[in-house]
Amino acid sequence: MNRNVETFIGCDSGYEESGIVLFGAPFDSTTSFRPGARFGSAAIRHESFGLETYSPYQDKDLTDIKVFDCGDLELSFGLPEAALKDIEDKSREILNDGKLPLMIGGEHLVTLGSVRAVFEKYPDLQIVHFDAHCDLRDDYLGAKLSHACVLRRCHDLVGDGKIHQFCIRSGDREEFLFAKDHTDMHKFNFDGLSEVCEELRKNNTPVYFTIDLDCMDPSLFCGTGTPEAGGVSFTELLNAILTVSKTNIVGADINELAPMLDQSGASTATACKVLRELILSINK
Repeated sequence: MNRNVETFIGCDSGYEESGIVLFGAPFDSTTSFRPGARFGSAAIRHESFGLETYSPYQDKDLTDIKVFDCGDLELSFGLPEAALKDIEDKSREILNDGKLPLMIGGEHLVTLGSVRAVFEKYPDLQIVHFDAHCDLRDDYLGAKLSHACVLRRCHDLVGDGKIHQFCIRSGDREEFLFAKDHTDMHKFNFDGLSEVCEELRKNNTPVYFTIDLDCMDPSLFCGTGTPEAGGVSFTELLNAILTVSKTNIVGADINELAPMLDQSGASTATACKVLRELILSINK
């Protein structure tokens, strides 16, 4: 008889034998529209048992690889910097043990905590970013730490030309002007992704891969706090994930599922499938 411990389906290997470590960051205290992303990681784990471990897209199975799911962090809801420090500490611990941290958000600000730890180990880090939103504001209503500012804070670390943004279709004018000079932005879709990833692969550049699930069209994925008309299909996202997986990914996350905003459960089911495909593609 075993303890009742809920993990993402197929991710129940021991820590020492695993190359990927999954953890949740249930935080959404800076959301600018509809909250609820703090419940995303728990919902993904619970609903994953409606999913098969086998991917017909990749002809791979989660039962054939070693992934450790250490559950959700306990984060301070009212103190973003304290929450980011806890995420950074957990990511650093995983990295120091020679493993890849894979985080389930949470709002997109949580990415900054993991990027801080990964950048500490890999100072030549570059970021591949899928999102509907620029996330390049210097502040949002006076707050420097907001999910609307997360890629701007990442830029503070990695510098110009090292953030590659795709599917972007929302932001204020200043964000798009900032992107022209400081990031590699590709609006609306994945055009240019193959070329970017080939260059990263050729140079064996360490890559942090962050997926805001609202990059998908809200007619397919409405369970998110800031839905934006337009966006990509699940199949387009899957093909893009497979393209990025050819690079040297050293850290990754998915975020911004707010499960209660889609009462059908379809958004959560889609997020589960995205996570399964991401795990299988980045496993080396």
